[in-house]
Amino acid sequence: MDFSWLTAIIDQGNDIVWGYILIYLLIGGGIFFTFRLRFIQFRMFGTAWKALLSGRSTSRQGITPFQAFATSLAARVGTGNLSGVASALAVGGPGAIFWMWITALVGMATSVIETTLAQVFKTDNDDGTYRGGPAYYIEKGLKSRWLGIVFAICLIISFGFAFTALQANQIAEAVNNAWGIDKFLMGNILAVLIGLVIFGGIRRIAKVAELIVPIMAIAYLLISLVVVAMNISELPALISTIVKHAMGIEQAAAGVLGYAIKTAIEQGVKRGLFSNEAGMGSGPNAAATANPKHPVTQGLISMAGVFTDTIVICTATASIILLSGTLDASSANLDGISLTQAAMESHIGSIGVDIVAVALLLFAFTSIMANYYYAESNLRFIHESARGVLVLRIAVLFVLLWGSVQELETIWKIADLSMGAMAIINVFALLMLSGIAFKVIADFERQFKSGIDPVFDRTRFPELDGKADSSAWAHKKNEY
Repeated sequence: MDFSWLTAIIDQGNDIVWGYILIYLLIGGGIFFTFRLRFIQFRMFGTAWKALLSGRSTSRQGITPFQAFATSLAARVGTGNLSGVASALAVGGPGAIFWMWITALVGMATSVIETTLAQVFKTDNDDGTYRGGPAYYIEKGLKSRWLGIVFAICLIISFGFAFTALQANQIAEAVNNAWGIDKFLMGNILAVLIGLVIFGGIRRIAKVAELIVPIMAIAYLLISLVVVAMNISELPALISTIVKHAMGIEQAAAGVLGYAIKTAIEQGVKRGLFSNEAGMGSGPNAAATANPKHPVTQGLISMAGVFTDTIVICTATASIILLSGTLDASSANLDGISLTQAAMESHIGSIGVDIVAVALLLFAFTSIMANYYYAESNLRFIHESARGVLVLRIAVLFVLLWGSVQELETIWKIADLSMGAMAIINVFALLMLSGIAFKVIADFERQFKSGIDPVFDRTRFPELDGKADSSAWAHKKNEY
Protein backbone atom coordinates (compact mmCIF):
# COMPACT_ATOMS: atom_id res chain seq x y z
CA MET A 1 0.00 0.00 0.00
CA ASP A 2 1.34 3.41 -0.98
CA PHE A 3 1.70 5.80 1.96
CA SER A 4 3.62 8.49 0.09
CA TRP A 5 0.71 10.89 0.61
CA LEU A 6 1.07 10.50 4.38
CA THR A 7 4.81 11.15 4.19
CA ALA A 8 4.12 14.30 2.15
CA ILE A 9 1.67 15.56 4.79
CA ILE A 10 4.17 14.90 7.59
CA ASP A 11 6.92 16.69 5.64
CA GLN A 12 4.70 19.71 5.01
CA GLY A 13 3.63 19.80 8.65
CA ASN A 14 7.26 19.77 9.78
CA ASP A 15 8.14 22.58 7.37
CA ILE A 16 5.38 24.77 8.80
CA VAL A 17 5.93 23.88 12.48
CA TRP A 18 9.73 24.11 12.47
CA GLY A 19 10.33 26.56 9.66
CA TYR A 20 7.79 29.23 10.60
CA ILE A 21 6.54 28.76 14.17
CA LEU A 22 8.45 26.79 16.74
CA ILE A 23 12.01 28.02 16.35
CA TYR A 24 10.88 31.60 16.95
CA LEU A 25 8.46 30.61 19.71
CA LEU A 26 11.00 28.51 21.63
CA ILE A 27 13.93 30.88 21.32
CA GLY A 28 11.74 33.96 21.77
CA GLY A 29 9.97 32.50 24.80
CA GLY A 30 13.28 31.41 26.31
CA ILE A 31 14.78 34.88 25.83
CA PHE A 32 11.69 36.49 27.42
CA PHE A 33 11.86 34.19 30.46
CA THR A 34 15.63 34.74 30.71
CA PHE A 35 15.28 38.53 30.91
CA ARG A 36 12.16 38.45 33.08
CA LEU A 37 13.86 36.15 35.60
CA ARG A 38 17.03 38.25 35.43
CA PHE A 39 19.18 35.46 33.94
CA ILE A 40 18.23 32.95 36.62
CA GLN A 41 20.12 30.17 34.82
CA PHE A 42 23.36 32.01 35.57
CA ARG A 43 22.49 33.72 38.87
CA MET A 44 21.28 30.54 40.56
CA PHE A 45 23.39 27.97 38.73
CA GLY A 46 25.25 26.98 41.89
CA THR A 47 22.02 26.92 43.91
CA ALA A 48 20.53 24.49 41.39
CA TRP A 49 23.35 22.00 41.93
CA LYS A 50 23.15 22.35 45.70
CA ALA A 51 19.41 21.64 45.52
CA LEU A 52 20.07 18.60 43.36
CA LEU A 53 22.74 17.15 45.64
CA SER A 54 20.57 17.65 48.73
CA GLY A 55 17.43 16.31 47.02
CA ARG A 56 17.89 12.60 47.67
CA SER A 57 15.94 12.69 50.94
CA THR A 58 14.13 16.02 51.08
CA SER A 59 10.76 14.62 52.14
CA ARG A 60 9.51 11.74 54.20
CA GLN A 61 7.23 10.29 51.53
CA GLY A 62 6.67 10.05 47.80
CA ILE A 63 9.25 10.48 45.06
CA THR A 64 12.31 12.46 46.13
CA PRO A 65 13.43 15.49 44.10
CA PHE A 66 16.53 13.56 43.02
CA GLN A 67 14.46 10.59 41.83
CA ALA A 68 12.23 12.95 39.85
CA PHE A 69 15.37 14.56 38.39
CA ALA A 70 16.78 11.13 37.50
CA THR A 71 13.50 10.13 35.85
CA SER A 72 13.37 13.31 33.75
CA LEU A 73 17.08 13.00 32.91
CA ALA A 74 16.45 9.37 31.95
CA ALA A 75 14.04 10.66 29.30
CA ARG A 76 16.36 13.50 28.26
CA VAL A 77 19.54 11.44 28.06
CA GLY A 78 18.81 8.99 25.27
CA THR A 79 19.26 8.65 21.55
CA GLY A 80 19.19 12.44 21.24
CA ASN A 81 22.59 12.61 22.93
CA LEU A 82 24.23 10.01 20.68
CA SER A 83 22.12 9.59 17.56
CA GLY A 84 20.37 12.98 17.52
CA VAL A 85 23.62 14.93 17.74
CA ALA A 86 25.05 12.87 14.89
CA SER A 87 21.96 13.49 12.73
CA ALA A 88 22.07 17.23 13.48
CA LEU A 89 25.74 17.43 12.48
CA ALA A 90 25.22 15.31 9.36
CA VAL A 91 22.40 17.55 8.09
CA GLY A 92 23.19 20.95 9.64
CA GLY A 93 26.97 20.80 9.80
CA PRO A 94 29.19 21.74 12.79
CA GLY A 95 27.18 24.94 13.38
CA ALA A 96 24.20 22.87 14.54
CA ILE A 97 25.87 22.14 17.90
CA PHE A 98 26.19 25.90 18.54
CA TRP A 99 22.44 26.32 18.13
CA MET A 100 21.91 23.33 20.40
CA TRP A 101 23.87 25.27 23.03
CA ILE A 102 21.74 28.37 22.53
CA THR A 103 18.55 26.31 22.76
CA ALA A 104 19.78 24.82 26.03
CA LEU A 105 20.92 28.10 27.62
CA VAL A 106 17.64 29.91 27.02
CA GLY A 107 15.78 26.67 27.62
CA MET A 108 17.13 26.51 31.16
CA ALA A 109 14.96 29.52 32.06
CA THR A 110 11.97 27.96 30.29
CA SER A 111 12.55 24.76 32.26
CA VAL A 112 12.33 26.65 35.56
CA ILE A 113 8.96 28.10 34.54
CA GLU A 114 7.38 24.85 33.33
CA THR A 115 8.62 22.79 36.27
CA THR A 116 7.49 25.38 38.80
CA LEU A 117 4.02 25.38 37.26
CA ALA A 118 3.95 21.57 37.23
CA GLN A 119 4.68 21.57 40.96
CA VAL A 120 2.16 24.30 41.77
CA PHE A 121 -0.66 22.55 39.89
CA LYS A 122 0.24 18.92 40.68
CA THR A 123 -2.41 16.46 41.87
CA ASP A 124 -2.22 14.38 45.06
CA ASN A 125 -2.81 10.68 44.31
CA ASP A 126 -3.66 10.04 48.01
CA ASP A 127 -1.00 7.31 48.21
CA GLY A 128 2.09 9.41 48.90
CA THR A 129 2.69 10.13 45.21
CA TYR A 130 1.78 12.99 42.87
CA ARG A 131 1.29 13.53 39.18
CA GLY A 132 1.03 16.58 36.97
CA GLY A 133 2.47 18.35 33.97
CA PRO A 134 1.30 20.67 31.19
CA ALA A 135 -2.06 18.94 30.70
CA TYR A 136 -2.80 19.57 34.37
CA TYR A 137 -1.68 23.20 34.52
CA ILE A 138 -3.47 23.92 31.25
CA GLU A 139 -6.72 22.51 32.66
CA LYS A 140 -6.41 24.11 36.12
CA GLY A 141 -4.54 27.30 35.33
CA LEU A 142 -6.14 28.16 31.99
CA LYS A 143 -9.47 26.47 32.76
CA SER A 144 -9.24 24.69 29.43
CA ARG A 145 -9.65 20.92 29.72
CA TRP A 146 -10.01 20.47 25.95
CA LEU A 147 -6.59 22.02 25.30
CA GLY A 148 -5.12 19.88 28.08
CA ILE A 149 -6.54 16.81 26.35
CA VAL A 150 -5.07 17.87 22.99
CA PHE A 151 -1.67 18.26 24.65
CA ALA A 152 -2.03 14.88 26.38
CA ILE A 153 -2.85 13.17 23.07
CA CYS A 154 0.18 14.78 21.40
CA LEU A 155 2.38 13.61 24.26
CA ILE A 156 1.06 10.05 24.12
CA ILE A 157 1.77 9.93 20.38
CA SER A 158 5.23 11.47 20.88
CA PHE A 159 6.52 9.69 23.97
CA GLY A 160 4.35 6.61 24.11
CA PHE A 161 4.91 5.71 20.47
CA ALA A 162 7.15 7.88 18.23
CA PHE A 163 10.06 8.33 20.64
CA THR A 164 9.73 4.77 21.92
CA ALA A 165 10.05 3.49 18.35
CA LEU A 166 13.02 5.81 17.77
CA GLN A 167 14.85 4.60 20.89
CA ALA A 168 14.20 0.96 19.93
CA ASN A 169 15.42 1.63 16.40
CA GLN A 170 18.72 3.04 17.57
CA ILE A 171 19.29 0.34 20.19
CA ALA A 172 18.72 -2.33 17.54
CA GLU A 173 21.01 -0.52 15.08
CA ALA A 174 23.78 -0.10 17.66
CA VAL A 175 23.85 -3.70 18.88
CA ASN A 176 23.60 -4.98 15.31
CA ASN A 177 26.63 -2.88 14.32
CA ALA A 178 28.58 -3.97 17.40
CA TRP A 179 27.68 -7.63 17.82
CA GLY A 180 25.59 -8.65 14.82
CA ILE A 181 22.45 -9.29 16.90
CA ASP A 182 19.33 -9.45 14.76
CA LYS A 183 17.31 -6.23 15.08
CA PHE A 184 13.95 -7.90 15.58
CA LEU A 185 15.42 -10.21 18.21
CA MET A 186 16.79 -7.17 20.02
CA GLY A 187 13.33 -5.62 19.85
CA ASN A 188 11.91 -8.70 21.60
CA ILE A 189 14.57 -8.63 24.31
CA LEU A 190 13.96 -4.93 24.86
CA ALA A 191 10.20 -5.45 25.12
CA VAL A 192 10.66 -8.06 27.86
CA LEU A 193 13.06 -5.88 29.88
CA ILE A 194 10.92 -2.76 29.55
CA GLY A 195 7.81 -4.72 30.46
CA LEU A 196 9.39 -5.79 33.75
CA VAL A 197 9.92 -2.13 34.67
CA ILE A 198 6.81 -0.35 33.42
CA PHE A 199 4.41 -2.83 34.99
CA GLY A 200 5.86 -1.77 38.34
CA GLY A 201 4.61 1.85 38.10
CA ILE A 202 6.32 5.17 38.82
CA ARG A 203 8.05 4.03 42.02
CA ARG A 204 9.92 1.26 40.21
CA ILE A 205 10.70 3.53 37.26
CA ALA A 206 12.08 6.19 39.63
CA LYS A 207 14.23 3.66 41.52
CA VAL A 208 15.69 2.17 38.34
CA ALA A 209 16.38 5.66 36.95
CA GLU A 210 18.03 6.77 40.20
CA LEU A 211 20.37 3.78 40.00
CA ILE A 212 21.27 3.73 36.30
CA VAL A 213 21.26 7.37 35.14
CA PRO A 214 24.14 8.80 37.25
CA ILE A 215 26.38 5.80 36.51
CA MET A 216 25.79 5.80 32.76
CA ALA A 217 26.18 9.57 32.41
CA ILE A 218 29.44 9.69 34.38
CA ALA A 219 30.92 6.68 32.56
CA TYR A 220 30.14 8.13 29.13
CA LEU A 221 31.55 11.51 30.09
CA LEU A 222 34.79 9.98 31.35
CA ILE A 223 35.26 8.15 28.05
CA SER A 224 34.48 11.34 26.14
CA LEU A 225 37.00 13.30 28.20
CA VAL A 226 39.66 10.73 27.36
CA VAL A 227 38.92 11.16 23.65
CA VAL A 228 39.04 14.97 23.93
CA ALA A 229 42.31 14.77 25.90
CA MET A 230 43.79 12.63 23.13
CA ASN A 231 42.99 15.44 20.68
CA ILE A 232 43.46 18.44 22.96
CA SER A 233 45.65 20.31 20.47
CA GLU A 234 42.79 20.32 17.95
CA LEU A 235 40.20 21.73 20.40
CA PRO A 236 40.71 25.47 19.60
CA ALA A 237 40.29 24.79 15.89
CA LEU A 238 37.18 22.72 16.62
CA ILE A 239 35.53 25.54 18.57
CA SER A 240 36.43 27.99 15.82
CA THR A 241 34.87 25.70 13.21
CA ILE A 242 31.63 25.38 15.19
CA VAL A 243 31.27 29.15 15.61
CA LYS A 244 32.18 29.95 11.99
CA HIS A 245 29.63 27.48 10.65
CA ALA A 246 26.97 28.73 13.07
CA MET A 247 27.51 32.33 11.96
CA GLY A 248 27.76 31.41 8.28
CA ILE A 249 31.35 32.54 7.82
CA GLU A 250 32.42 29.32 6.10
CA GLN A 251 29.22 29.07 4.06
CA ALA A 252 29.47 32.67 2.84
CA ALA A 253 32.63 31.78 0.99
CA ALA A 254 30.81 28.90 -0.68
CA GLY A 255 27.82 31.05 -1.67
CA VAL A 256 25.23 29.09 0.36
CA LEU A 257 24.99 31.39 3.36
CA GLY A 258 21.23 31.70 3.87
CA TYR A 259 20.34 28.06 3.36
CA ALA A 260 23.26 26.78 5.44
CA ILE A 261 22.50 28.97 8.46
CA LYS A 262 18.78 28.13 8.28
CA THR A 263 19.58 24.41 8.18
CA ALA A 264 22.07 24.65 11.05
CA ILE A 265 19.61 26.58 13.23
CA GLU A 266 16.70 24.28 12.38
CA GLN A 267 18.67 21.10 13.07
CA GLY A 268 20.26 22.53 16.21
CA VAL A 269 16.93 23.62 17.69
CA LYS A 270 15.14 20.41 16.61
CA ARG A 271 17.73 18.05 18.03
CA GLY A 272 18.37 20.34 20.99
CA LEU A 273 14.69 20.23 21.88
CA PHE A 274 14.55 16.47 21.34
CA SER A 275 17.54 16.05 23.61
CA ASN A 276 16.96 18.46 26.53
CA GLU A 277 13.16 18.79 26.12
CA ALA A 278 13.12 22.31 27.64
CA GLY A 279 9.82 23.88 26.65
CA MET A 280 8.45 20.72 25.09
CA GLY A 281 6.36 19.93 28.17
CA SER A 282 7.67 16.45 28.88
CA GLY A 283 10.05 17.04 31.81
CA PRO A 284 7.32 18.62 33.99
CA ASN A 285 5.51 15.28 34.04
CA ALA A 286 8.39 13.75 35.99
CA ALA A 287 9.06 16.91 38.01
CA ALA A 288 5.47 16.94 39.27
CA THR A 289 5.97 13.56 40.97
CA ALA A 290 8.54 14.99 43.41
CA ASN A 291 7.80 16.24 46.91
CA PRO A 292 10.18 19.20 47.45
CA LYS A 293 9.76 21.92 50.04
CA HIS A 294 9.09 24.56 47.39
CA PRO A 295 8.04 24.32 43.69
CA VAL A 296 11.02 26.39 42.57
CA THR A 297 13.45 23.94 44.18
CA GLN A 298 12.40 21.38 41.60
CA GLY A 299 12.51 24.06 38.91
CA LEU A 300 16.16 24.73 39.63
CA ILE A 301 16.91 21.01 39.66
CA SER A 302 15.29 20.65 36.23
CA MET A 303 17.43 23.55 35.02
CA ALA A 304 20.50 21.55 36.00
CA GLY A 305 19.12 18.64 33.98
CA VAL A 306 18.93 20.73 30.80
CA PHE A 307 22.53 21.86 31.30
CA THR A 308 23.76 18.32 31.93
CA ASP A 309 21.98 16.92 28.92
CA THR A 310 22.97 19.39 26.20
CA ILE A 311 25.89 21.52 27.33
CA VAL A 312 27.73 18.52 28.81
CA ILE A 313 26.66 15.23 27.20
CA CYS A 314 25.66 16.45 23.72
CA THR A 315 28.85 18.50 23.51
CA ALA A 316 30.84 15.39 24.41
CA THR A 317 29.26 13.47 21.53
CA ALA A 318 29.74 16.36 19.09
CA SER A 319 33.41 16.60 20.07
CA ILE A 320 33.93 12.88 19.45
CA ILE A 321 32.37 13.14 15.99
CA LEU A 322 33.97 16.40 14.88
CA LEU A 323 37.44 15.53 16.16
CA SER A 324 37.35 12.21 14.30
CA GLY A 325 36.92 13.67 10.82
CA THR A 326 34.30 10.98 10.19
CA LEU A 327 31.62 13.57 9.46
CA ASP A 328 33.45 14.89 6.40
CA ALA A 329 34.56 11.48 5.18
CA SER A 330 31.41 9.41 5.67
CA SER A 331 28.38 11.62 6.29
CA ALA A 332 26.93 10.61 2.95
CA ASN A 333 26.76 6.97 4.04
CA LEU A 334 26.37 7.19 7.80
CA ASP A 335 23.72 8.78 9.98
CA GLY A 336 22.48 8.55 13.54
CA ILE A 337 24.15 6.06 15.83
CA SER A 338 26.23 4.54 13.00
CA LEU A 339 28.05 7.85 12.60
CA THR A 340 28.73 8.11 16.34
CA GLN A 341 30.04 4.54 16.43
CA ALA A 342 32.31 5.14 13.43
CA ALA A 343 33.68 8.30 15.08
CA MET A 344 34.42 6.52 18.36
CA GLU A 345 36.05 3.65 16.46
CA SER A 346 38.37 6.08 14.71
CA HIS A 347 39.58 7.34 18.10
CA ILE A 348 40.03 4.16 20.16
CA GLY A 349 39.66 1.25 17.75
CA SER A 350 36.95 -1.36 17.32
CA ILE A 351 36.10 -1.34 21.03
CA GLY A 352 34.63 2.12 20.41
CA VAL A 353 31.72 0.54 18.55
CA ASP A 354 31.01 -1.64 21.61
CA ILE A 355 31.26 1.28 24.02
CA VAL A 356 28.75 3.38 22.07
CA ALA A 357 26.43 0.37 21.79
CA VAL A 358 26.47 -0.16 25.56
CA ALA A 359 26.04 3.56 26.24
CA LEU A 360 23.12 3.81 23.85
CA LEU A 361 21.53 0.66 25.26
CA LEU A 362 21.52 2.17 28.76
CA PHE A 363 20.61 5.70 27.64
CA ALA A 364 17.74 4.58 25.44
CA PHE A 365 16.50 1.95 27.91
CA THR A 366 16.03 4.53 30.64
CA SER A 367 14.49 6.94 28.13
CA ILE A 368 11.89 4.37 27.10
CA MET A 369 10.77 3.67 30.66
CA ALA A 370 10.55 7.39 31.50
CA ASN A 371 8.75 8.12 28.23
CA TYR A 372 6.24 5.42 29.05
CA TYR A 373 5.52 7.04 32.41
CA TYR A 374 4.85 10.37 30.70
CA ALA A 375 2.36 8.68 28.37
CA GLU A 376 0.63 6.87 31.25
CA SER A 377 0.31 10.02 33.31
CA ASN A 378 -1.34 11.83 30.42
CA LEU A 379 -3.61 8.90 29.61
CA ARG A 380 -4.81 9.02 33.22
CA PHE A 381 -5.44 12.74 32.75
CA ILE A 382 -7.75 12.03 29.81
CA HIS A 383 -9.53 9.13 31.52
CA GLU A 384 -8.66 7.18 34.65
CA SER A 385 -8.90 3.55 33.56
CA ALA A 386 -6.90 0.50 34.62
CA ARG A 387 -7.88 -1.20 31.37
CA GLY A 388 -6.66 1.79 29.36
CA VAL A 389 -3.29 1.71 31.14
CA LEU A 390 -2.96 -2.02 30.40
CA VAL A 391 -3.71 -1.41 26.71
CA LEU A 392 -1.10 1.38 26.64
CA ARG A 393 1.54 -0.89 28.19
CA ILE A 394 0.90 -3.65 25.68
CA ALA A 395 0.86 -1.15 22.78
CA VAL A 396 4.23 0.28 23.89
CA LEU A 397 5.75 -3.22 23.85
CA PHE A 398 4.48 -3.77 20.29
CA VAL A 399 5.89 -0.37 19.25
CA LEU A 400 9.30 -1.49 20.52
CA LEU A 401 9.14 -4.46 18.14
CA TRP A 402 7.97 -2.30 15.22
CA GLY A 403 10.51 0.46 15.80
CA SER A 404 13.46 -1.94 15.97
CA VAL A 405 13.15 -2.75 12.24
CA GLN A 406 11.91 0.56 10.75
CA GLU A 407 13.82 3.15 8.74
CA LEU A 408 15.37 5.92 10.87
CA GLU A 409 14.28 8.82 8.62
CA THR A 410 10.58 7.95 8.79
CA ILE A 411 10.59 7.72 12.60
CA TRP A 412 12.48 11.02 12.96
CA LYS A 413 9.88 12.82 10.83
CA ILE A 414 6.98 11.52 12.93
CA ALA A 415 8.82 12.38 16.15
CA ASP A 416 9.64 15.90 14.92
CA LEU A 417 6.01 16.69 14.06
CA SER A 418 4.52 15.29 17.25
CA MET A 419 6.99 16.98 19.58
CA GLY A 420 6.57 20.23 17.64
CA ALA A 421 2.82 20.21 18.29
CA MET A 422 3.46 19.53 21.98
CA ALA A 423 5.93 22.37 22.29
CA ILE A 424 3.64 24.93 20.61
CA ILE A 425 0.80 24.18 23.04
CA ASN A 426 3.12 24.12 26.05
CA VAL A 427 4.96 27.38 25.32
CA PHE A 428 1.61 29.11 24.75
CA ALA A 429 0.44 27.86 28.18
CA LEU A 430 3.72 28.96 29.81
CA LEU A 431 3.36 32.48 28.46
CA MET A 432 -0.26 32.68 29.64
CA LEU A 433 0.56 31.34 33.13
CA SER A 434 3.95 32.99 33.55
CA GLY A 435 2.53 35.60 35.95
CA ILE A 436 1.84 32.88 38.55
CA ALA A 437 5.27 31.31 37.99
CA PHE A 438 7.01 34.69 38.42
CA LYS A 439 5.23 35.25 41.78
CA VAL A 440 6.16 31.79 43.06
CA ILE A 441 9.77 32.25 41.97
CA ALA A 442 9.87 35.67 43.67
CA ASP A 443 8.57 34.02 46.86
CA PHE A 444 11.40 31.47 46.70
CA GLU A 445 14.05 34.12 46.11
CA ARG A 446 12.72 36.31 48.95
CA GLN A 447 13.08 33.47 51.44
CA PHE A 448 16.41 32.37 49.98
CA LYS A 449 17.93 35.86 50.25
CA SER A 450 16.73 36.08 53.86
CA GLY A 451 18.75 32.99 54.72
CA ILE A 452 15.64 30.83 55.06
CA ASP A 453 15.39 27.37 53.52
CA PRO A 454 12.41 28.16 51.23
CA VAL A 455 9.12 26.40 52.03
CA PHE A 456 5.99 26.93 49.96
CA ASP A 457 3.02 28.34 51.87
CA ARG A 458 0.00 27.84 49.64
CA THR A 459 -2.07 30.40 51.61
CA ARG A 460 0.13 33.26 50.34
CA PHE A 461 -1.30 32.81 46.85
CA PRO A 462 -5.06 33.45 46.85
CA GLU A 463 -5.02 33.52 43.04
CA LEU A 464 -4.57 29.74 43.18
CA ASP A 465 -7.85 29.21 45.03
CA GLY A 466 -10.14 27.05 42.95
CA LYS A 467 -7.29 26.23 40.56
CA ALA A 468 -4.47 24.33 42.27
CA ASP A 469 -5.11 21.07 44.14
CA SER A 470 -5.55 22.23 47.75
CA SER A 471 -4.34 18.91 49.20
CA ALA A 472 -1.04 18.76 47.29
CA TRP A 473 0.54 21.60 49.31
CA ALA A 474 -1.86 21.87 52.25
CA HIS A 475 0.43 20.49 54.95
CA LYS A 476 3.87 21.14 53.58
CA LYS A 477 4.97 23.43 56.42
CA ASN A 478 4.45 20.60 58.91
CA GLU A 479 6.32 17.93 56.92
CA TYR A 480 9.83 19.37 57.03
